[in-house]
Amino acid sequence: MGQNWIQIRGAKQNNLKNLDLQIPLNALTVVTGVSGSGKSTLAFDILYAEGQRRYVESFSAYARQFLDRMDKPDVESIEGIPPTIAIDQSRPVKTSRSTVGTMTELHDHFKLLFSKIAELYCRGCDRLVERDSAQSILKKLSSLPEESPIVVTFPLAHGSVPWDEVRNGLQRAGFHRLLRDQSLCELDEIAEAPANGEVLEVVVDRLAYRPRNKKRISGSLEQAFHYGKGKLQLFLPQENWRREPFSSHFHCAHCDLSFRDPVPNLFSFNSPLGACETCRGFGRIIDIDLDLIIPDPGKSLSEGAIKPWINRARRTRRLLDFCERKKISTKKPYGELTEKQKRLIIEGDGDYKGIRGWFRRLERRSYRMHVRVLLARYRAYLLCPECQGSRLKSDGLHYRINGKTIAQVNAMSVGEAFHFFNDLKPAGNLDQIGSLILQEIRRRLGYLVGVGLEYLTLDRQSRTLSGGELERVDLTTAIGSSLVNTLYVLDEPSIGLHPRDSRRLVEILHRLRANQNTVVVVEHDPEIIKESDFIIDLGPKAGEQGGEVMFAGTYEALLKDPNSLTAAYVS
Repeated sequence: MGQNWIQIRGAKQNNLKNLDLQIPLNALTVVTGVSGSGKSTLAFDILYAEGQRRYVESFSAYARQFLDRMDKPDVESIEGIPPTIAIDQSRPVKTSRSTVGTMTELHDHFKLLFSKIAELYCRGCDRLVERDSAQSILKKLSSLPEESPIVVTFPLAHGSVPWDEVRNGLQRAGFHRLLRDQSLCELDEIAEAPANGEVLEVVVDRLAYRPRNKKRISGSLEQAFHYGKGKLQLFLPQENWRREPFSSHFHCAHCDLSFRDPVPNLFSFNSPLGACETCRGFGRIIDIDLDLIIPDPGKSLSEGAIKPWINRARRTRRLLDFCERKKISTKKPYGELTEKQKRLIIEGDGDYKGIRGWFRRLERRSYRMHVRVLLARYRAYLLCPECQGSRLKSDGLHYRINGKTIAQVNAMSVGEAFHFFNDLKPAGNLDQIGSLILQEIRRRLGYLVGVGLEYLTLDRQSRTLSGGELERVDLTTAIGSSLVNTLYVLDEPSIGLHPRDSRRLVEILHRLRANQNTVVVVEHDPEIIKESDFIIDLGPKAGEQGGEVMFAGTYEALLKDPNSLTAAYVS
């Protein structure tokens, strides 16, 4: 019996009246009753506190100093309690870096998936950028007519090294020709040294394309890649010397632009490698708010359109003198000035530093209290002008999956992302790791849809969520972690949930239980009470008149209890 139940004896915490209780392991237990009857005391102040306290005690003394100390609950004994996780509504999220995607670890899976299967598009010409190889080039050459002449070259930049040394080095490596002005030149015939910085096209091979010559073509391509440090060029003489550049790196040969390899942190706004340098991954910056500085554009500059300068005669005089020099009307309403004139007033020109320069000077004196108050009055959080709120550097936004960048995926709602990834069929074959990542993304999005959160966007800040939303997001995270033999304590996860979605929440709780976990839920929802394995009803009333067990058993037995207020409520 002791192996299948959590045994609580002599619980006197808060208003509990010396309770003796048994809570089944690997089952869904609902603690219900009127408000103030002691439900949260039993679930959090006793079960969670004791389970967490024992778990922390299993750490070394060094590790325990970094963890919160939990007070021992006022009970005589608790036996059979597993490690405990609490999912409640009171846990505040303070950092603005936390989003729905990061809380559910979906963002971590997104960045892994993008580093595995995303396609790179050039920021210059928007062409697909791929790593070329001898085999991939051979496939492209297969579309050429047989006997088409081809010249294989690799680029070599001629720098400050003497031309004789460059020529002798190429000849020792087996190269004797250059391609210049659409004609082949022998190295020995080039007497004058090429200009510094000129890119020489060193001929590796010239041949006629025949399918049976693939071995020779492949060898020439690999040799060109080797000596060209990952770059080569094919010239087609019969097509007016059309040039086809190739690169074995992430390099757009058409625009001569190189790109970073797609490592996971390139797609993370929590990493210095991927975070926008202007906003540091927050998506917003603190800057002056021109709507606060110039609240009434109908006023002219001479009428005091710039609010912080109304009582500053010297600053106003300097502004009017500047406007006179630049032929800017000080009698016309500010809103009717041209964009160029407004920019001069805001940004300044020459010795006159403008509105922005005046605020920058104030920031250097922000050690004074009145200056900090003044700055706070005219500041606001504005969208980052560099990343436009995506939080990422542009390097990570050139990679796409099915035409979507990771910023566009993060901006999707949970429901949109669920359908997007369910319908996703990557162009290439996924390896085992990529398949596992995609499967886990689909699974976690399915959990979020299951608890009725399909309307939340993945980049929604966690601190803007309601208590019920935050708890259900935590619940899906707990399920996604795949822990077993754990006690989960939940505080009314149905708050804010439409009654039609209660059934889906029950299925999530049953899935958590099916992983050999014990689930204890403080709840009033009739649907969840009905679908539970065990019910504890506390009462009979609140405060000092509560703290007693009115009923403990199954739902069928509860309906037959004439003394339970909960029985009357659910029936």
